[in-house]
Amino acid sequence: MPTLDVREIPPVNRHDTIHEEFDGMDPGETLTIVNDHEPKPLYYEMAAEVPAFDEEAYEVRQKAPDEFVAEFPKTEE
Repeated sequence: MPTLDVREIPPVNRHDTIHEEFDGMDPGETLTIVNDHEPKPLYYEMAAEVPAFDEEAYEVRQKAPDEFVAEFPKTEE
């Protein structure tokens, strides 16, 4: 299960980096994102634009005030 800590990536580059990682995954894998805020905009973007994103299995947990862990699963094809 790939994990991507995007807190050190400039905000302008985060979504592109996440999309590249997600696109390179195999069906059935889950991309775990570590972020400094709840990634609701990314969730909505993925749900609208990425057919392989399994939005029903999406999960997010807040571990600290500036640490959110979100799981973006890729559907089985």
